[in-house]
Amino acid sequence: MRFLLMVLFLSGLQVFCFGQTYISLAPSISNQAGSLADKININLEVGRQWDVFSLGLVVGTNSLAKSSPDTTTFFELRPNLNVFQQGKFTNTFTAGIGYIVNAKESLLTELTYGIEYAHTPQIHFNVYFGQYYYSGRYSDSNSTFFGFSCMYYFSPNHAKPLIQNNRSQAQ
Repeated sequence: MRFLLMVLFLSGLQVFCFGQTYISLAPSISNQAGSLADKININLEVGRQWDVFSLGLVVGTNSLAKSSPDTTTFFELRPNLNVFQQGKFTNTFTAGIGYIVNAKESLLTELTYGIEYAHTPQIHFNVYFGQYYYSGRYSDSNSTFFGFSCMYYFSPNHAKPLIQNNRSQAQ
């Protein structure tokens, strides 16, 4: 039993140690009805990246409009996969799940695709588009969005893509 616990602890430590920690600020605009403040989303993500996979915890708001009680704040678990890389550009896929505080449609799921640019090993920019799906007990809805994010890695990011273009290496 001790041996199994030690193996699990060391495996978890290895996974934690060989990743890069990042923070990301991501504003976006959605196509839902309402004023401009109703359409603006903003979120802050903190996470870890291991090679082609990253996992982030997000806190955000799906509208800047004032509401009482607040039904716009959400928390989300956001896994991300770097699918293809060409030079400093990476194609990303994200599927998230979260909870919207005090909302009738409190379950939030997300599918997002993006094009990430590695400006430096520590600063990355991402143009992304996707869809939020909201679900409650008696109703559901969805909203598409388009946004831009800036990501800062606390240590240089050396992630590799899931699929590599080997033509340039063969020549």
